[in-house]
Amino acid sequence: MFVHMKALASRPLAVLTILSALCLAIQLTPRPLPNVEFTSLLVFIVGSFFGGFIGCILGSLVMLANGFLSPWGLAGLMLPFQILGMGLVGFAGGLYGKTKKNSVVANSIAETGILGAFLTLVYDIITNFGVSVSLMLTGVAPLPAIITSLISGAPFSLIHVGSNLLIFSATFFPLTRAMEELIGGEPEWRSEPLPT
Repeated sequence: MFVHMKALASRPLAVLTILSALCLAIQLTPRPLPNVEFTSLLVFIVGSFFGGFIGCILGSLVMLANGFLSPWGLAGLMLPFQILGMGLVGFAGGLYGKTKKNSVVANSIAETGILGAFLTLVYDIITNFGVSVSLMLTGVAPLPAIITSLISGAPFSLIHVGSNLLIFSATFFPLTRAMEELIGGEPEWRSEPLPT
């Protein structure tokens, strides 16, 4: 059964709390590559189970904390763009949960991988635009600022999009299965057995 914010029982609330703490801990832990992360996946899963509003709030709050506590330094002017981007990932998780109700396509590993890659690309475009805004504030003209930020961010985006393609493909359904067992139900969109 899909869990709604109004009626969070103690077990789903505990799972949501644990996932929120895990998401924040993972985001704030130093990593060898800053663009290989599990935050997007966890925020998306929270959105798909608990609704787009909760997913959006979790994504936004995690990036707000990250903006001040990140091992990579303060986010500065990038912060609102990071908040917006990760909030959209959580909201998209909620849309995925709603639109996949009674759909066998929901069990497609390729679908979740491509969706994860697409959402990561959207996040990177939003945050690269944040970089271009920073450049514009230093006096760079808008078009060169946008082109510069997109070109300089391309290698990082390639790593980010590629890694999230793999992460979403490999872990979405096993984590979904674990969530169903922990919560004691399943999201409304699941109508067929999960792939093994």
